[in-house]
Amino acid sequence: MPTDAPSGATTPVPASDAGAQAGAGGRRAALIINPIKATTADVEGAVRRISTEDGWDEPLIIETTQDDPGHGQAREALDAGVDLVIAAGGDGTVRCVAEELSGSGTMMALVPLGTGNLLARNLDIAVDDPDAAVEAAFRGTERTIDVVHLIVDHAQDAHVFLVMAGIGYDAAIMSDTREDLKDKVGWLAYVDAGIRNLPGKPARTTISIDGGQPFERRLRSVMGGNCGKIMGGLEIFPGARIDDGLMDLMTIAPKGKLGWLAVVGKLFARGKGKDPSLEYFQCRTAEVTLREPLDVQLDGDPLGKATHMSFEVRPDSLRLRMPLGFKDPAVVSDPLP
Repeated sequence: MPTDAPSGATTPVPASDAGAQAGAGGRRAALIINPIKATTADVEGAVRRISTEDGWDEPLIIETTQDDPGHGQAREALDAGVDLVIAAGGDGTVRCVAEELSGSGTMMALVPLGTGNLLARNLDIAVDDPDAAVEAAFRGTERTIDVVHLIVDHAQDAHVFLVMAGIGYDAAIMSDTREDLKDKVGWLAYVDAGIRNLPGKPARTTISIDGGQPFERRLRSVMGGNCGKIMGGLEIFPGARIDDGLMDLMTIAPKGKLGWLAVVGKLFARGKGKDPSLEYFQCRTAEVTLREPLDVQLDGDPLGKATHMSFEVRPDSLRLRMPLGFKDPAVVSDPLP
């Protein structure tokens, strides 16, 4: 597995310093919030309160809609010249906002209000305390992270993901998860969908890593990961870092009736061992081609079916706020003391 030196995380900026500078510069935050995400916390009230406490201007508050889950709202915030954009919602809201902010130089933060909250779990952002997440958005540590651009079926425009994207079994789980069950049991609804989608046939798949010689596999799933943790604390991309300029590619190929046991065993062994049911590659670009269309997902959002995916890592593309404190070196290259 090729290794590279870290691409250069930015020097952490304690938000106490950033907050002290905010009043002098007349800084302003924008809150982009998904209004259908139920929460007992007053996220808007917390953003207004901390803006006042830290000397920031009155925040810009924008709600997402069913027709626009975050793209237009993020562009509106950029056009308003805000200094910080806070995405409050599920993984879909976070991804849409990040897609617009990537490469802009404008700081992003998130308040997780969804079921998966994958990026928040990787960055130690409180998934059950929106008030703490809002405080971290203003007063946390600044990092610059990678994003991954994904082109599906040779489309003209690329999508962006921050955590992981895949084609096959993982995407079928996202497409088949029952919304009513998510409301009742949260992320355990994904387990239900996973069990129901275990039966299936492998698909003939051609993969090219960093423009190299293509190789073939018969696979149930191919996933690209920018960081490694999912619900329940399981790390499916061991050692993946969000700021190392690399993407981790995982292939899943269970053999026979007990093949999934080998996959699970290798996952819990953090990818160690020679069992071909689970393979890992590190790369900057990757191309995946299938003989038949399968489901695609980006950061947990179903994207329909496709036969081709082209991945490209864009290093240091997004300025992001995360809580102060130690970070697992499997998440960021330069953890804080």
